[in-house]
Amino acid sequence: TVAVRDKNQIVATYPQGKHQIFGGAIDIGSTTLALYVYDLKDGKLVYESSAMNPQIRFGEDLMSRVSYVMMNKGGDEKLTAAVRGKITEMLHDACENLETEWDKLLEVVLVGNPIMHHIFFGISPVELGQAPFTLSIRSWLDVDAKDLSLDLYSKTRLSFFPLIAGHVGADTAAAYLSQIDIMHSETTLLVDIGTNAEIMLSKEGKVYATSSPTGPAFEGAEISSGVRATYGAIERVRIDKETLKVRFKVIGCDAWSDEPDFELVKMKAVGICGSGIIEAIVSFAEAGIIDQSGLFVESVAPELFSKKGNTSRFLLVDQSDKSIYIEQVDIRSIQLAKAALSAGVSILMDYLDCDHFDKILLAGAFGAHLDARYVALLDIIPTSTAEKIVSVGNAAGIGASAALLDINKRQTIIEAVEKVVKIETATEPRFQEFFVDAMKFSVSPVKQQETKKVRRRKRVS
Repeated sequence: TVAVRDKNQIVATYPQGKHQIFGGAIDIGSTTLALYVYDLKDGKLVYESSAMNPQIRFGEDLMSRVSYVMMNKGGDEKLTAAVRGKITEMLHDACENLETEWDKLLEVVLVGNPIMHHIFFGISPVELGQAPFTLSIRSWLDVDAKDLSLDLYSKTRLSFFPLIAGHVGADTAAAYLSQIDIMHSETTLLVDIGTNAEIMLSKEGKVYATSSPTGPAFEGAEISSGVRATYGAIERVRIDKETLKVRFKVIGCDAWSDEPDFELVKMKAVGICGSGIIEAIVSFAEAGIIDQSGLFVESVAPELFSKKGNTSRFLLVDQSDKSIYIEQVDIRSIQLAKAALSAGVSILMDYLDCDHFDKILLAGAFGAHLDARYVALLDIIPTSTAEKIVSVGNAAGIGASAALLDINKRQTIIEAVEKVVKIETATEPRFQEFFVDAMKFSVSPVKQQETKKVRRRKRVS
């Protein structure tokens, strides 16, 4: 029995009889690696796993990893070895779990942002750390495991999706593939919110893409009580507009903090993650705890405010061992992040003369945690309304899986990416104008959403 690739290449021989062959789809995230393994005969998902990206020990975010490479001789080799080693380990574990030999895993499709892509292939990411963010290679790339000295079956083919631009990666291309039908039929915004937000907008057959430096605040980083979306993290917040009483939910418990079941499981908040901080700030605005500029209005409830050094802070959760506060600098961090994302979206809207969206698709793990109402009320995305916002989960993983299982999808995305118009926010003169305009909060977001007008800017020719 032989395994034949592309109708003309024998890649494996097996004893006579029927054999299962497998393929993997891998999303190389800056924080998490996600693996999906499929039976290539029937297309069924047979195994999945995830792991922390081991590069985190060299830097929490992408730019810190680029800095590590710049400051440490051989740093790029260490980063490459770390991610290749972990991916190999995950594939070994998959084969062991499936009780199959390595030569039955014949295809692996990978996606990731440009820096993850370059590091995986052993290409220095330094040029991606500064304008003009030049890519060393951006096309679809096929290599055999032996070409990368990976401890896998030598003829296992690893295929990496094409990159779109210097900060719009193969993960976004894969997400685009997963949503390509709707994006080609409706005015659709696709956003993957992370440390660097990757944004695509389609209208009347045209597709534009950009990225915006939102920073790590949306992921809970650089927030005083911020944590990743993990067990015990506050993910939902409600504040009574009259009494200012705070209710919250934490990851790992279905009950709200004021419900009996919450006390029964003795849950305590360990901090607040990105979705929680967004809901807290919207609730602050609705209750008048912050004004339009984002400053605390301490007179509404002086007993809930205190000082930490020169910074004002609001007591969100009173716990004897570790209380959770939202500080003034936290609100500023979210302001900067939401303004950066909003400005990136506004630039694409301006280029495409777009004043509304039929659909707003939130991709990625963070997007899956967000409540559409609070995304709309925070005005992260201009003109958005909750009913148009849809979470599409790990769209990058879905797109990678589609290309693994249907070879025609590969040509589809290769051709589609070539037609995408790339806009670079770092050199876009209107970015700062949109950014400043998006800094403000609405004191009464609910009323504002009903009456707000589309913010337009005449593009300078």
